Amino acid sequence: MVFDILFLLAVVALGWGFALATYRLFAYRYAWPMGELQSDTPLVPVLLGLFAMVIAILFAAARSEHGGWWIVAAGLLWAFFWLGFMRVGSQISLFLAPLATLLLVLGWIGIRTPQDLANMTRRMTYGTETVRPAASEPDPFARRTGTPPGTGRREDPEFIRR
Repeated sequence: MVFDILFLLAVVALGWGFALATYRLFAYRYAWPMGELQSDTPLVPVLLGLFAMVIAILFAAARSEHGGWWIVAAGLLWAFFWLGFMRVGSQISLFLAPLATLLLVLGWIGIRTPQDLANMTRRMTYGTETVRPAASEPDPFARRTGTPPGTGRREDPEFIRR
C-alpha cells in the first residue's frame, strides 16, 4: 500500500493555516475564547496561517497533474472540521501549522524528479558487470583497482585477488 506523507502534510498545513488565519474572525462572531497572541497581535497568527496555506497550495499546484488539487479540497474540509468541532483546539494551530509546513518543505526539497533519478543511476552491463558512475561522480573502483572507468574489471588480475 502506498502512503503519501507529503499529501497528508500538505492537507493539514492548509487546514491548520486556514484555521489559524481565520480563527479571530470566528472567535469574535461566536464569542469563542482567544489566546493572548491572537487577541493582542493578530497579525502574527494571520501571517503564519497565510504562509502555511501558500506553501500547501504551491505544493498542490506542483502536483496538479497527479490529483494535487485534492489537497485543497481535503485541506479546506480539515480546516472546517478543525474550526467547527475543535474551536479552542484551533489555538494549537499556532504550533501545528508551522510544524506541518516545515515538514512539508523539508520533504518537498527531498523529492527527486524522474529525470534526476535517471541521471543519478549507474548503468550496469550484466555480461561484464561494468559499473559506470554518473559523469559528476568519481569512479569508486578506479583507486582500488587502478583501472580506468568503464573497463572490464573481472579480467584484471589485481581485482581477482581481492
